[in-house]
Amino acid sequence: MSTYGLLAELPLEIESYELAGLQRDVSSEFTRRTTVVSLHGRGETGVGEDVTYDAEEHERLQRAGPVHELAGEHTLDSFSRFLGSLDLFPEGAPAGEAWRNYRRWGFESAALDLALRQAGRPLHEVVRREPRPVRFVVSMRLGKGDGSARVRRMLEAYPGTRFKLDPTSDWTPALVQELAGLDVVDTVDLKGAYRGTVVDQPADAQLYRLVAEGFPGAWIEDPDLSSEAARDALEPHRDRITWDAVIHSVADIESLPFEPRGMNIKPSRFGSLQALLDAHDYCRERGMTVYGGGQFELGPGRGQIQYLASIFHPDSPNDVAPAGYNDPSASAGLPASPLPPSPVKTGFRWAANGCSV
Repeated sequence: MSTYGLLAELPLEIESYELAGLQRDVSSEFTRRTTVVSLHGRGETGVGEDVTYDAEEHERLQRAGPVHELAGEHTLDSFSRFLGSLDLFPEGAPAGEAWRNYRRWGFESAALDLALRQAGRPLHEVVRREPRPVRFVVSMRLGKGDGSARVRRMLEAYPGTRFKLDPTSDWTPALVQELAGLDVVDTVDLKGAYRGTVVDQPADAQLYRLVAEGFPGAWIEDPDLSSEAARDALEPHRDRITWDAVIHSVADIESLPFEPRGMNIKPSRFGSLQALLDAHDYCRERGMTVYGGGQFELGPGRGQIQYLASIFHPDSPNDVAPAGYNDPSASAGLPASPLPPSPVKTGFRWAANGCSV
């Protein structure tokens, strides 16, 4: 049976729902806003988090309130299909089409949490997997002219930290050599799939060659291979190329220019629980290395992606560090990698990150 099949027929009873906003300044020099979705039924509450990247969209959602008629008796699968028929953006189409999946995941993850709590069972028990300690990396973009200072400050506060870094065209051979000498980089995210965002990094064959050769043990995520020069630069390193931003389904994996050895699976990118779990099954059947990624979750969503990492890919370089690592200056007293297993007794929740209720 598929992993989704183990969950699909869980009964789900919804009586009402509510929405609440969260806000926090994070390390990428912007104020992150998200919306917590809470589904209520039979004396239980299931929570999820909408990670849409637009503050105004969250304001519109919260201003509109619970406009959809979600109440009723469902299965997890029938509710998911019902969600797929709804327009979850009440005041018009979003600027980013991917945000539809982000918002849907907020509702789907809340439904999964509620169904499991109503059944009195935790996620790992139902999918027949044991939670294990979660290895994580800290994701960051270095400021212009800062060199390796941010990385070194993090290492001073938290020795042993591993990193996922976003190379940009202003990186120099000296900087790469300095970072490589620290031996702390597990992934370089080239951001080649992004368009019209603050993190866009156009294809740069010189940069690609520099970081691929400078970090010979690191995964190389999301290159833009539309140019011959970029393809030539990375051809010797093809086994280390992974993908993230363009992956929303198994069909997207199958449409890649070649079958990768590794994949960044971000739950919110998939929208539906079935699309996410089918992708996990697909990658496992093909022996692909999978690691998890986050979207600057501020609430229960962070614990949920850590939970998924603990049962599907605990030993990978997961970009699921506790939220304090994303602060402009890392908080004191943060847990170090690996995170100990922390599932609560019932539901889709991780006891850390404020999700223990």
